[in-house]
Amino acid sequence: MSAFTAVLLYAAWTLLLPTIYASIRVPLIASGKKRADAWERGKSVDDPPLLMRMKNAHLNCTENFAVFAAVVIVAALLGKMAVADLLAPYVLYARLVQGLVHISGTSFTQIALRGLFYAIQVALIAYMIISLLMH
Repeated sequence: MSAFTAVLLYAAWTLLLPTIYASIRVPLIASGKKRADAWERGKSVDDPPLLMRMKNAHLNCTENFAVFAAVVIVAALLGKMAVADLLAPYVLYARLVQGLVHISGTSFTQIALRGLFYAIQVALIAYMIISLLMH
């Protein structure tokens, strides 16, 4: 998998999570089980835990996406795609695992795994940056 493909799949995952979240909420609103303005902006949250974990997994996706995409783009502009092509797929895999673990629950082990897979992403992106700066 190329770095560009990894970035595109990361973006797709980032879009998929809120799409699923919304597809669950819209029928609740349409059926009258939730008010149309039931979004939690400034209000208490009444969504089921699964939906909240899905929303939070989506928000987590946005935390590193810009940096990840920027590093891959800079690698391309510098003509150093080998570094990005080698490591970018693993950034994607770590993000996917982090998101799936996040959605699956909130036990101590699951939270620790989320932190581990986040740290892996940060380390991989940092290594790509250092490699690009040094070569």
